[in-house]
Amino acid sequence: MSVSENIYRINSELPTGTRLVAVSKFQPVEAILEAYQAGQRIFGENRVQELCEKQPLCPNDIEWHFIGHLQTNKIKQIVPFVSLIHGVDSLKLLKEINKEAEKASRIIPCLLQMHIAQEESKFGFSFDECRDILSNGYLKDLRFIRICGLMGMATLTENTAQIRSEFKCLRISFEYFKKNFFMDESAFCELSMGMSDDYQIAIEEGSTMIRIGSAIFGARVYSCNGKLDL
Repeated sequence: MSVSENIYRINSELPTGTRLVAVSKFQPVEAILEAYQAGQRIFGENRVQELCEKQPLCPNDIEWHFIGHLQTNKIKQIVPFVSLIHGVDSLKLLKEINKEAEKASRIIPCLLQMHIAQEESKFGFSFDECRDILSNGYLKDLRFIRICGLMGMATLTENTAQIRSEFKCLRISFEYFKKNFFMDESAFCELSMGMSDDYQIAIEEGSTMIRIGSAIFGARVYSCNGKLDL
């Protein structure tokens, strides 16, 4: 199936309130434009350099989401245009995003990344770490960020019961933080979970935002020298 056919197919499966983030990392601009012509407007990238190369080559109404592990020294490069940062996994990172956002006179929407998988290689707050940051008021002076919800990645496994359990844990965490810290903040409404291999389970467990790459674009594209082929 073509990129546009995959976009139509996946969008037809989404319930009201769940949005598709087309993960375009390592894909050429032409593939992004094909998805754009099919109506897709939200795209996710996980490398700052690649995102900054692609952004000026694409339509201005694209909503760029940064979905990877963000290094503090690269925040300033994406702050002028990024629409949502999914993987905020430390208080230090939140403070740096706030500092760069203030310089750019922007408020940057962010998701707190929770560590829900059994794999140690994945990043994210534990439930207790996240609760500590929120309950101790560490965010009250960070006026240039807006916490919009949670993000998490399940374990890479064929055990669907485990995947479902991890997504359910993330949803329960979201409901707890919403009730106890964000009850009066309508912006806290996003639960970003689910990728190409597990998004159907994520949707069933309450995801509002699925991040789909290979199921839309197919295999990642590299040039012969191993670098991104734009």
